[in-house]
Amino acid sequence: MFIFFIMLLLATVNIPLGAQVNRMNDEVPAGMVWITGSTFIMGSPVTEPERYSNERTHTVNVDSFYMGIFEITQKEYFALMGTNPSVFKGDDLPVEKVSWYDAIEYCNARSIKEGLIPAYSIDKSRQDPNNKVQNTLDPFKWTVSWDKNANGYRLPTEAEWEYACRAGTNTPFYTGENITTAQANYDGNYPYNGHTQGIYRETTTVVGSFPANQWGLYDMHGNVWEWCWDWYGIFTTSVQTNPTGAATGSGHVLRGGSWQELARDLRSASRTDASPTRRGMYLGFRVVRSR
Repeated sequence: MFIFFIMLLLATVNIPLGAQVNRMNDEVPAGMVWITGSTFIMGSPVTEPERYSNERTHTVNVDSFYMGIFEITQKEYFALMGTNPSVFKGDDLPVEKVSWYDAIEYCNARSIKEGLIPAYSIDKSRQDPNNKVQNTLDPFKWTVSWDKNANGYRLPTEAEWEYACRAGTNTPFYTGENITTAQANYDGNYPYNGHTQGIYRETTTVVGSFPANQWGLYDMHGNVWEWCWDWYGIFTTSVQTNPTGAATGSGHVLRGGSWQELARDLRSASRTDASPTRRGMYLGFRVVRSR
């Protein structure tokens, strides 16, 4: 009877059993799930339809971490930062028009508010020599360092993001070989691999409006692109352990696609990048924490 009650409770709150057990036993932070690390194949095979050439497959080992169930909402962002740059207004819509620098500052501010050790050291007085962005695009070039021993909030690495998005799958999407506009928010005029067209909402949607992946994460496909820590670089073919991106770069990695993208751009392996100053009504983020 007790086991039946627990299962009924978990089904009611729509949280995967594994995540709920971790929440009870390991005190998973509110709004996050525990992602147990492992080894996976990152990138897409050459046989995957509509793939891009920058998705070379390679083996990656990833340690465990906590990840936000949802993209950061406008309500969360405004409560902490006192501003809401978003074009599409709504408390429960994802915050957008946030730069990589904005996301980094949010992570530190939230860590400090919650009594955690900030993950980032931000030196605004010294330009980062690893930042190769044109000065006209990024006149700031703040030097941002990551303390990997800190327990505060941070952006996921690109490897952590793809590992969490896939949730154990090796198909183009965590939904399988295809994705529809009933499963994610994107431009349904451009379906994947010749499948049936869907709708084009032309706006963001409330976080959690579509089914979660197998690990309880929502909107990993579509809605807004999500900033990652890494400088964008070419994938190596060698085995990597907790990779953190290229040593230098002209853009930080973005993952997941957005409300205005083609379905192919929502694939688990799809990757692009932008200047750390870029703000667009398609750019948002979610947070992670180390244990």
